[in-house]
Amino acid sequence: MIEMVSMNATAVRNTFSSVIDTVVRERPVFIQRTRDHLMLANLNLIETLTSNCAFTAERYQEGDGSITLTLDQIDIAVNAPSEPEAIMALAGDLHEYALDYYEHYPVWSISPNRKGHLPFIVKVLITDDLKKIGDMITCRAGAS
Repeated sequence: MIEMVSMNATAVRNTFSSVIDTVVRERPVFIQRTRDHLMLANLNLIETLTSNCAFTAERYQEGDGSITLTLDQIDIAVNAPSEPEAIMALAGDLHEYALDYYEHYPVWSISPNRKGHLPFIVKVLITDDLKKIGDMITCRAGAS
């Protein structure tokens, strides 16, 4: 089915500027090169595709009054004096993890316990603003 809507890679190369205009203004473009199939999309579409990726964290009040947050989707935990500080620390660690995941994509993308992280990684990478990443994290009380 994808072959029916795909452009040949040579045609894309020959009309690259026009293809980019199509991607930016109209729709994603599917490309076929031999047996490889690709999709070229703008970041607005990627943002839409990742819109259902929600970040949730369990919140634990520690004996010293500090807050520990554990992210449900990715194994990251932080501790800070307050919940807002913990959220920002979690956002920072999530951003660092996203960069590391992207840098080591060939390894992480096939790792059974990490390949499912990709939609979340993409969401963080296209956000690339710690405050906005922090705003995407919803906290709930952890089990006692």
